[in-house]
Amino acid sequence: MKLTELTAISPVDGRYFPKAAALSTYFSEFALMRYRVWIEAEYFIALSALGLPGLPAPDPVQTAFLRGIYLGFSEDDALRIKEIERTTNHDVKAVEYFIKEKLAGTASEASMEYIHFGLTSQDVNNTAIPLSLLHFHEELFVPLWQKLIDILQAAAEEWKDVPLLARTHGQPASPTKLGKEMKVFAERLEKQLQLLNAIPFACKFGGATGNFNAHHVAFPNIDWVQFANTFTAGLGLSRSQHTTQIEHYDMLAAWLDGVKRMNTIVLDLDRDMWTYISMEYFKQKTKAGEVGSSAMPHKVNPIDFENSEGNIGIANALLEHLAAKLPVSRLQRDLTDSTVLRNIGVPLAHTVIAIESTLKGWSKLLLNQAKIEDDLLHNWAVVAEAIQTILRREAYPQPYEKLKELTRGAEINENTIKQFIATLEVPDTVKQELYNISPLTYTGVF
Repeated sequence: MKLTELTAISPVDGRYFPKAAALSTYFSEFALMRYRVWIEAEYFIALSALGLPGLPAPDPVQTAFLRGIYLGFSEDDALRIKEIERTTNHDVKAVEYFIKEKLAGTASEASMEYIHFGLTSQDVNNTAIPLSLLHFHEELFVPLWQKLIDILQAAAEEWKDVPLLARTHGQPASPTKLGKEMKVFAERLEKQLQLLNAIPFACKFGGATGNFNAHHVAFPNIDWVQFANTFTAGLGLSRSQHTTQIEHYDMLAAWLDGVKRMNTIVLDLDRDMWTYISMEYFKQKTKAGEVGSSAMPHKVNPIDFENSEGNIGIANALLEHLAAKLPVSRLQRDLTDSTVLRNIGVPLAHTVIAIESTLKGWSKLLLNQAKIEDDLLHNWAVVAEAIQTILRREAYPQPYEKLKELTRGAEINENTIKQFIATLEVPDTVKQELYNISPLTYTGVF
């Protein structure tokens, strides 16, 4: 059976592929090959500036040609690497031979021996993957998170004057503003995105077991540490200075944990919006032809927020495994990181799908302010906090206990509160201050 969106085992490559297709640029097998070629080509260019025997100084034409190999990398190129791999049985060696094929006739045999010079496979992999992740982060991920933050900020401004009955433990609590509640999520995501942006994309580039053994034995007078630092910094990466054969992945684990925290905030938002919809604080726009239930024609379900929540669950489970597993390797290396690392695009795809679903759900929202105000006016007991606090200010005896006796477990309305205020032995100015308090106005500041 041919692999298509209908036959794919993973919904990321099937049902949800249109939402996740852009990630193929960074995390597919094709992308990994392209980024490996990218590292090998740029490494060869960097070596050519060192004046090594048999390797001519950088030539603008050849440099452009080398960069064109990865900038114009095609499906045919990827298939050729796979064909070579069937002989080598080694994916990185196949990339080396592919580049040498491309250079045939344009470079000498001696110079081509500097392709992959002194490197182990993980010098390429542990630089190619962080580079692809960096590009994903900058080009796709951050703009998507910023889009959600901007929408929340806009909602905070639009709804800044909409009073809202707060609920703690599911029970009516001191009123708030709907805009402020959106600001909470915007601020949380902003701060976590700042932390995420501060984590460097680290790479390993130091030869077989991290000590530049081969480099140093061939050319002991070259400062290979400085060379590697400059080379990787030019790619936008931070080189881990002391490693085994592989990157220790500590920075990657921190980044993955950061994504997980941001996902958890979105999950929290999804559940709140789902609840507000169930309380009829929001209605949802309908679309011609859509069905909410196969049996109940009236239903308009908050499916986008539910879809987001479900995808976040899958994403976070995988992110947690990646963050916990990758920094652990036996002695100078074992192979367990290789298979796991190939799956890094999967939780990120589920994350992107989740954010897009939240954004889609948001686009359907219609504020039902009448229902919000109705709920407030059916919960006059929430002004008890305000009344007892002013009475404390006035040194009124046992105000908390008197309000507790009046309101706890009782049915309270506007008349109940005003009748209580009328019995208070306080100046008329204070009574008027208390009369002016209502669930619609007792919303504090933000």
